Amino acid sequence: MFENIYKNLLDIIESGEEAVMLTFIAPCDNKSGKINKKIVSSKEDLSEVVRDSHLIEKSNQAIETGRPQLVERDQESILIEPFFPEPRLVILGGGHIAKPLAEFGKRVGFDIAVVDDRPFFANNNRFPDATVFCDDFESSFDQLQIKKSDFIVIVTRGHRHDGVCLRKSMEYETKYTGMIGSRRRVNGMIEQLLEEGYSQEDLDRINTPIGLHIGAVTPEEIAISIIAEIISVRRNGKDGNKINKASWPEFDSEVVEEMVKQGNDKALITIMSSKGSVPRKAGAKMIVWYDGKTLGSIGGGCSEGEVIVRARDVIMNKGYEMVHVDMTGVVAEDEGMVCGGTMEVLVESF
Repeated sequence: MFENIYKNLLDIIESGEEAVMLTFIAPCDNKSGKINKKIVSSKEDLSEVVRDSHLIEKSNQAIETGRPQLVERDQESILIEPFFPEPRLVILGGGHIAKPLAEFGKRVGFDIAVVDDRPFFANNNRFPDATVFCDDFESSFDQLQIKKSDFIVIVTRGHRHDGVCLRKSMEYETKYTGMIGSRRRVNGMIEQLLEEGYSQEDLDRINTPIGLHIGAVTPEEIAISIIAEIISVRRNGKDGNKINKASWPEFDSEVVEEMVKQGNDKALITIMSSKGSVPRKAGAKMIVWYDGKTLGSIGGGCSEGEVIVRARDVIMNKGYEMVHVDMTGVVAEDEGMVCGGTMEVLVESF
């Protein structure tokens, strides 16, 4: 029914753009009803697609905070969900720091790309979880297709290669661009770029020297300090002043990809909001089929058990249902749960 909407969403996300999906809900009572329509738009096209100043404002707020917004009107509710591309960590240089950096980056949820011009360092045996490019650094940018959602780390083997990578990186708008190096070496590079005509505003986009100041010495420790800084930028923004510290919304790519497929009655489950300590935050999704098969997760355990049962009813009855999931106090103790929060969940039939 809404397969094309989810296909459009995937297209926007894969292009590196941020997006919102608006779901227009017509309630029959305070818990159930039907889904009237869905709209999806990139951030840049909001004013052309949505054409409602209040919904545009709420859509921008959803993107800025990473949190879904629920707009109540007389005869309907509109759920506005933000979607960001899956972040990619582009590591320029395949040396001793790049290896643990790729491993730790993968563990914390980044797609990894590694570039080096030496076959011994640029291969899948060394970087099994990365897309590896064995090419000179300047030419590699044509293959990388840098997106706004990318995080670039420059850790090449020499000053000359760092300069090539930095100049090429500055041609693109990214979430993060950082270069390793001593303060003397970095200051020399900055002075050279100023002489070449780069503006101070351009240079302020560069994070250098990279890594949080934790006294790191070994390659593994340095990699941890770099990943920690990248996580801070991802969650808090470069200056640490984002409205919501968990500003990168939950995104379950496998679930969204499944929604593009037709057939096989299923229910889509979305966490609309959460309070307290919960396994997953607002925006997380999963799919439930009538035979009990599932894809994705909203937290596991009894936080999902009741919702899965309700999902089968929704599949039979069509429409949607709102489910309140309580993981606090006596409920949590009885179930042996370590969480202590609540979630409001939307269950939609497809």
